[in-house]
Amino acid sequence: MESAIAIKNLGKLFHRYHTDRPTTFIEAITRRLRHLSPEERFWAVRNISFEIRPGKMVGIIGANGAGKSTLLRTIGGVYRPDEGSVIVRGRIGALLDLGTGFHPELTGRENILINGVISGLTRKEVLVQYDSIVDFSELKDFIDSPLRAYSTGMQLRLAFAVATQIKPDILLIDEVLAVGDYSFQQKCLERIHQFKSRGCTILLVSHDLDAIRRLCDEAIWLRSGEMAGQAPAEIITEQYLEEARTEGLHRTPRDRPVRILAPGVELRPGQNRIGSFDIEITGVRLSNATNTDIKLIDCGSPLRVEIEYASSKPMASPVFLVSITQEDGSICFETSTEKYDMGPQQVQGNGKISLQIERLDLANGHYFVEVGVFPKDWSFAYDYHWHVYSFEIRGASATKGIISPPHRWI
Repeated sequence: MESAIAIKNLGKLFHRYHTDRPTTFIEAITRRLRHLSPEERFWAVRNISFEIRPGKMVGIIGANGAGKSTLLRTIGGVYRPDEGSVIVRGRIGALLDLGTGFHPELTGRENILINGVISGLTRKEVLVQYDSIVDFSELKDFIDSPLRAYSTGMQLRLAFAVATQIKPDILLIDEVLAVGDYSFQQKCLERIHQFKSRGCTILLVSHDLDAIRRLCDEAIWLRSGEMAGQAPAEIITEQYLEEARTEGLHRTPRDRPVRILAPGVELRPGQNRIGSFDIEITGVRLSNATNTDIKLIDCGSPLRVEIEYASSKPMASPVFLVSITQEDGSICFETSTEKYDMGPQQVQGNGKISLQIERLDLANGHYFVEVGVFPKDWSFAYDYHWHVYSFEIRGASATKGIISPPHRWI
């Protein structure tokens, strides 16, 4: 399946100019062209690479100035990248800035027509959707008033109604859901759920980590314009919070080089690996009943997941996690040592722990084993490897579904 959004080595460069820069041609001449050149160049985002599959909702988190809005605007085509590439497949609906594309002197009705056309609809298509847009915005009594008379919340209603009524394949949302009253926020969230259920790909920039956890399948964490991590939303938000709590005292993904585990298997901090690295996963091995390394498994066969780890200092009661997921991130199976009161009470130095799955009754397809080690309170990850260790299932009798348990007709 082709990605809805594919970003590779993306970089966007901006310039900072002197505060006393001339603003007119006459000023420039009288000052002998001083302060015209930029004082400094800076990369708002750089070395950004990720893919998002159709139908996924992905949150983008990070501190102010981390590059979240720049990334979203570059994906939306507002900015052109200075490095790398952006591939977007499908019609985009965007809520990048409250009032973008709106004119304050035009009425709500006129702004709907203009914004609809800008978004890719014909005038006829906008007119067909017009009543639905007005009904959703709940602005019928104000639709012929100039936009400058609208409150911030009213402008949001109109912007969201237009952006979502075009039925986009990809929806980009930059923090605007924080504006507006509670009932309208819930209405927007319900509309987002509808789009997601129809297969719309959604990117949400937000400082509301609860919303990211609740709504998003995955999250991307930006730090100073670079990727600090991409993983399931719950894990990446907890990691972000832990770094905020400790004010960066933990080692970060940038402190670890790319590690080659095997031909074609790389651990890339910030892309498929995150953590504080107080405990590191140093090796993962998938094997069968005869202790042979495997990449191809017959349906119903056993699977052993062996995890090697290392810690330079004593760490109490770590929890080890193993998940089996599909390519789109859907979880087929997940277990941890906490669930069965297993695992070491304390680790220091090198160690090993294994999970034995007696039979793997999954349907034919491509799967990943995700592994991680966490503190007892699950507040963040010591080390988490995402979409690194893959295998294929063959020989399943079921034609549809995720599982293929032993069965027969009688």
